[in-house]
Amino acid sequence: MSLLRINDEAPNFTAETTHGTINFHEWIGDGWAILFSHPKDFTPVCTTELGTMAGLEHEFAARNTKIIGLSVDPVENHAKWAQDIEDVTGNKVKYPMIGDVDLHVAKLYNMLPADETGTCEGRTAATNAAVRTVFIIGPDKKIKLQLSYPMTTGRNFDEILRVLDSIQLTAAHKVATPANWKQGGDVIITPAVSNEEADKIFPGYKTLKPYLRTTQQPK
Repeated sequence: MSLLRINDEAPNFTAETTHGTINFHEWIGDGWAILFSHPKDFTPVCTTELGTMAGLEHEFAARNTKIIGLSVDPVENHAKWAQDIEDVTGNKVKYPMIGDVDLHVAKLYNMLPADETGTCEGRTAATNAAVRTVFIIGPDKKIKLQLSYPMTTGRNFDEILRVLDSIQLTAAHKVATPANWKQGGDVIITPAVSNEEADKIFPGYKTLKPYLRTTQQPK
């Protein structure tokens, strides 16, 4: 299996989750999705991450984006872990969590080698260390971002929201975002837009270099 890249179709799968059996592409529907994975249940850093995502679920929903977690453990373990997550973070996990007992999804998304054998039984967080990736998937079912973290570094989900905002802005308005962009900041007009077209769509834009034109963030 070849490695997944940006703009590849997100592999479809059917899996058991805390919300029942899902077909991933059908579950996404015509909106956006975040798939974020974890090496094992009842691990400290991941506990804080799942709770943080639970607290941000309304922010993703406001962006027409569903969130779904994955852990290389059975679904029944996820339900028990959810109580710990709520105890620690104060946030109730309402989004689905995939039980990847046979490692199928982890291998499908290149987080574990395709020839990895066995099931979750006997595996540790260390042997699953690579299952620490965030995927943003668009309504076209294509991967827009993939970002992997080491086990010891908690993920910054405010950054995932920032990236999602940027990607959705590009999808709607033919603009890109500069380094460290935040909501409300100036944006970059994509090279695909001619100067003549830019005059109509982005009146008053600034030309910093022939290839770098900036404008106010579209509403």
